[in-house]
Amino acid sequence: MIIGVDVGTTVTKAVLFADDGTPLRRAAEPTRVDRAGDGRYEQDAGAVFASVEAVLSRLAADSAVQGVGITGQGDGLWLADAAGAPVRPAVSWLDARGAAILATWAADGVLDTLFRRTGTFLFPGAAAPILAALRDTEPATLAAAATAGYCKDLVLQRLTGLRATDPSDASVPFLDPRTGEYADDLLALCGLTPYRHLLAPVHRPPMATLTADAAARTGLPAGLPVVAGPYDLPACAWGGGVTEVGDGLLILGTTLACQVLTDTVDTSGEPAGLTLCTWEPDRWLRAMPAMVGAAALDWTLGLVGAGVGDLPALLAASPTGANGVTVLPFLAEAGERAPFVEPRARARVDGLHLAVTRADVVRATCEAIAYAARHCLTAAGLTGDLVVCGGGTGSPEWLQIFADVLGRPLRALPGDETGARGAALAARRALDLPPWPAPAGTVVSPGPAAPGYEARYKRYLDAIEHARPWWGEHR
Repeated sequence: MIIGVDVGTTVTKAVLFADDGTPLRRAAEPTRVDRAGDGRYEQDAGAVFASVEAVLSRLAADSAVQGVGITGQGDGLWLADAAGAPVRPAVSWLDARGAAILATWAADGVLDTLFRRTGTFLFPGAAAPILAALRDTEPATLAAAATAGYCKDLVLQRLTGLRATDPSDASVPFLDPRTGEYADDLLALCGLTPYRHLLAPVHRPPMATLTADAAARTGLPAGLPVVAGPYDLPACAWGGGVTEVGDGLLILGTTLACQVLTDTVDTSGEPAGLTLCTWEPDRWLRAMPAMVGAAALDWTLGLVGAGVGDLPALLAASPTGANGVTVLPFLAEAGERAPFVEPRARARVDGLHLAVTRADVVRATCEAIAYAARHCLTAAGLTGDLVVCGGGTGSPEWLQIFADVLGRPLRALPGDETGARGAALAARRALDLPPWPAPAGTVVSPGPAAPGYEARYKRYLDAIEHARPWWGEHR
């Protein structure tokens, strides 16, 4: 048996999987993101560590556990000293303090150069602009740090003492995707060469054994293998069974995370998205991790005085097209990062009049988020099958909108354990155990409303193109 741990932004989940991949028991522990100021989002890393140890302790009673696999939120910046202890609160991937630095890098051509080398276009919550911002505002903090890492990497060090990362987290932004090694010229381009020593070694896989202290805190046996898998985006692709070039995964969570498996590093076109190294040679994930997602729907539901439980009735009360109401759903303070990067992207509702109902506004938001998913998956090169996972899959009505807007069948995975499953599969691979077959899920096919969405999707794209110059003028 393997325990898979997924350290999310607001909840840490753990699942105990049987040898055939059947989930046996689950545990979850909430975590918190603090808004430390305008556009500043941080987490207490110690509280996150405690959440991991809490969920592990609840699954530790089974003596047949063979190992632990860990995944977690990507991006942001988690600073630790030589012992792995945090030197400041972790800076979340939601953070926008690096926006001004990104604007300078954009003007200087740095961002375009980075993209043409790596296939990754930086956004405010990526490690490089955050590191540069802290260089300018907290030099003493960086002087005290030994590692500028990522969530799962610091969890691994907390449990095992190993300082390491994997190719997926290291991909953004200093890993050369063709060599799989850090590129010193990319650090120099960002003015971050003095902090090269903070980058953790890339291991394939990062694996060590549970220390005696961590064993005492979790109830698991000392010496148990612990593996840091890919971070949550590629871990979900692994857990969802995305194995063929052209296949894709849509994580319908707080944000949309769209990704497609590819056998090339594409650095052409408008710079946007990420190119993530996988554990397989000559395979990358072209990721478009949009800031849009279920958080936009939650905000809209709150605005109209409704909750998630009201969603089926609200969608049923408004027809396809929401009686002409349209939405640009860019509600994140940090703007948008895929399939275009615009730190000042903002939401908009059009078509309001006295006869518009709250159901129309909710449906228009659901449709807009589906348009955003199609925009991202098209940019990522989706040509094959599509798997959908995440909390949003709990709404069959919303899934039908996604299938209709995308114009293709979806394989929807139940629950929220796909990332944990991917982490467990990474552990099985590191331990030379056979992989599990892909989970079956539920197929949702496009319905009669699908053709009507083609023209509406084009209008959505046109609305973005009209809005982008205005966003740029108001930075």
